[in-house]
Amino acid sequence: MALETIDIIIVALYAIALLAIAVLVSREPAGHTKDTEDYFLAGKALPWWAIGASLIAANISAEQIIGQSGQGFVVGLAIAAYEWQAAIVLLIVAKFFLPIFLKRKIFTMPQFLETRFGVEIKTIMAVFWITLYTFVNLTAILWLGGLAITAVTGWPILPAMAALAIFAVLYSLYGGLKAVALTDIIQVVVLILGGFAILWISLDMVGGDAGPLAGLSTLMGEIPGHFEMILEPDHPSYGDLPGIWTLLGGLWVLHFSYWGFNQYIIQRALGAESEKEAQKGLAFAAFLKLLIPVIVVIPGIAALWLAQNNVLPMDELSATPDKTYGTLMTMVPSGLRGIVFAALIAAIVSSLASMMNSIATIFTMDIYRDYIVKNASERHYVRVGRITAFVAMLIALILARPFLGGLESAFQAIQEYTGFIAPGIVAVFLLGFFWKRANKYGAFALLLSSAILSVIAKIILPDLPFVLRIWIVFLICILVGVVTSLLSPAPSEDQPVELSGISFHTHTGFNIAAVLIVLILCGIYVAFW
Repeated sequence: MALETIDIIIVALYAIALLAIAVLVSREPAGHTKDTEDYFLAGKALPWWAIGASLIAANISAEQIIGQSGQGFVVGLAIAAYEWQAAIVLLIVAKFFLPIFLKRKIFTMPQFLETRFGVEIKTIMAVFWITLYTFVNLTAILWLGGLAITAVTGWPILPAMAALAIFAVLYSLYGGLKAVALTDIIQVVVLILGGFAILWISLDMVGGDAGPLAGLSTLMGEIPGHFEMILEPDHPSYGDLPGIWTLLGGLWVLHFSYWGFNQYIIQRALGAESEKEAQKGLAFAAFLKLLIPVIVVIPGIAALWLAQNNVLPMDELSATPDKTYGTLMTMVPSGLRGIVFAALIAAIVSSLASMMNSIATIFTMDIYRDYIVKNASERHYVRVGRITAFVAMLIALILARPFLGGLESAFQAIQEYTGFIAPGIVAVFLLGFFWKRANKYGAFALLLSSAILSVIAKIILPDLPFVLRIWIVFLICILVGVVTSLLSPAPSEDQPVELSGISFHTHTGFNIAAVLIVLILCGIYVAFW
């Protein structure tokens, strides 16, 4: 179903407003030239509400909305573990990791690795992250976003992806992180409003004259298996979400890799005006994380009921679950459909812009400035960052269909592929933080072990749930790193992180927020175990 005139007007107004705000917040005072700290870290002046909103806007992309809605159709509420466990991880990162990064004035994750382990480890991981962000994350966001645009508008997939790419480039390339983060506030508001609109309409369709709340009751009564957080071994999706091991296993490793040591995400917190503001921002993001499954996964469950009752095409959605959200959007009435469509665009382009900025930051600050052109002007490095962001987007646009076009569920595939190196990333940072004896030899050995062991386990044990595989590989990586470090020369005296001057004390507001979040999550798991 194509968009009506009123929908197009709403989307156009949203796009114009976003571009105008991006230009406005990107303006520099007279006589001031935008430097690398301005462009890549927003001048280190982001308040907590901008950090929290930007974290969620960057995270909630087509990968989450399209992918998790599709998994809600297939699996049910169990897929929400990806979101709800992330809320806990955000609190841990805020309390124990952020103080280290901010106290040591870290710009990028490779920069920390250079300080702690030397330039070789820094370079290896910088190249890896640039490759991962460009060839996996950026392509995935474009592809899944294009699918959704196609489902609503009927556009061919390539023009849909090109439109998203152009929009993201237009509003983010000039202003850098400041433009991305401050416009993300609008993106999150639109995203949540659109998400609740889809939720309300899908539940109302299930409930009929009785309304949305009755619709939710109907879903819980007629599809009870889709409201179980812990899957049984005989469940078809147990391989992706292996029961209790979803809580105890490698999903935590994926979360810490993503939220704690991922330039794409942590860059917002590094741009905070203070440690307290950064921690408040992460707590705010954790609260928002609690909402995401409600507005994304539950509509997917509703779509299953509607398909079972011949309202939606069961064969099509069963064959390609990633079409679920786009199909639901076609059921939204005109006018409101424009808001929902704008919400989807907001989720996609904010993530595209964030990923572009992170790629540009790592390449410019950790590769180009160190190895290609040293001691150039700040303006030069900002220009290189912009060129890098544009080129990365162009590559992703070219590769999206060949890389992801044949996958049944891009969301689960991305989690698994990311899991090949995530154990090594988490292990190297944890040892780097909290064990002074860790050295570059141990770091290199465990990173190499992570990739090799993950591939071997995938080949030899193809039926082993990837969450379990990640956990096992992570434990082995820790052991490899410890043994190798002990058998090789100790690091120089200036390399280990000195924690004695770093306070892990958090303010009362943060502590209250953390307790509330934990209690809410405990209640959810008790109710839907």
